[in-house]
Amino acid sequence: MQVKLNRDDCIGCGVCAQICPDVFELDEDAGKAKVIRPAGAECAKEAADSCPVSCIKVEEDKE
Repeated sequence: MQVKLNRDDCIGCGVCAQICPDVFELDEDAGKAKVIRPAGAECAKEAADSCPVSCIKVEEDKE
């Protein structure tokens, strides 16, 4: 799976980093989240579903 985050839309609430710290981290300087593991993890789907501004996209790998 691939995880993408639209930082322009991110409001920096930190929900994604709380739900899935293996994939997301809050960039304190920018006040926004960032993807630290683009290959993702299962928790990335829950983080995407919980994002209040829907700026996280999780794409399944094509087999």
